[in-house]
Amino acid sequence: MNYNVTTRISWDEMANLLRVFKEREGHCNVPFVHTEDGKNLGIWLEKQRQQKKKGKLDICHETQLKDIGLMWDIHSERWEKNYRRLVKFQQREGHSNVPHAHTEDGMKLGTWLNTQRQQKKKRKLNGSLEKRLDDVEVVWGAHSEQWDKSYFLLVKFQQR
Repeated sequence: MNYNVTTRISWDEMANLLRVFKEREGHCNVPFVHTEDGKNLGIWLEKQRQQKKKGKLDICHETQLKDIGLMWDIHSERWEKNYRRLVKFQQREGHSNVPHAHTEDGMKLGTWLNTQRQQKKKRKLNGSLEKRLDDVEVVWGAHSEQWDKSYFLLVKFQQR
């Protein structure tokens, strides 16, 4: 891919703005609408991701962005962070049945886990992700487990 001098300078300027953003924020997950120094950094970054996905991003640019610390697949990165939060919860609490409203490190972990359950129910959860959730003993039918516990308590109460 050939770049004229103007395009090259513009690309380098945007990459430098990404470096500034990362130094300040600690990550490269620039919101789509974010501007940095008056430039649309979020839109520019999304275009870089799209170019890479299409196989059209210059390899030098790809390497530079990787060196800055850009994660290409932000959904996978977000899933991994949430999974680590779930593991932390499971190790601390002894189970993975996260209450729906529970937050962990400022993130709505219970909501995230319920989304994973819904994805599994719709057969849209990747098998390897499902296995990892199984490994930390996620209860897929949280409502049915609660029903079973309540029923057991009722039977026990009636037996008194």
